[in-house]
Amino acid sequence: MFKKKDDISESASLPTPVTRVTSVLGSGITWKGAISGSGGVRVEGTLDGEIALRGMLVIGENGRVTCEHVRAHVVIVAGALRGDITAEKVEIRKTGRVWGDVVTAAFSTEEGAFLRGQITMEDQVDLGLPAETPAETETPANEA
Repeated sequence: MFKKKDDISESASLPTPVTRVTSVLGSGITWKGAISGSGGVRVEGTLDGEIALRGMLVIGENGRVTCEHVRAHVVIVAGALRGDITAEKVEIRKTGRVWGDVVTAAFSTEEGAFLRGQITMEDQVDLGLPAETPAETETPANEA
């Protein structure tokens, strides 16, 4: 029933996604291009491009995102998002507006939230993100 510390499964050794915001695209900023990597990103400005995060994406009330396909572990929308979402967890707040299809394992909305698209619930979601290489295995340039 209970596992010893020595019996922890291999899945516990996988890197855990970042569940907090580590970067902010502030209001008044317009970004065109791709955002990818590990970390949490909050968008308060305007973003037009691709998003593939091993972490959390938060679109604030004033945030506007246009992206063909958003991929992240957690997506929280309080602003506007035009594009499809694939995420383990999706939350649309009462001020949130989404135009696109959603594929997720966990979905929640607040009263007043808007979604024009389809929701597909899955037991597990494949984000299609490239495998992450551990920083410890990389050789610094000055040591090579």
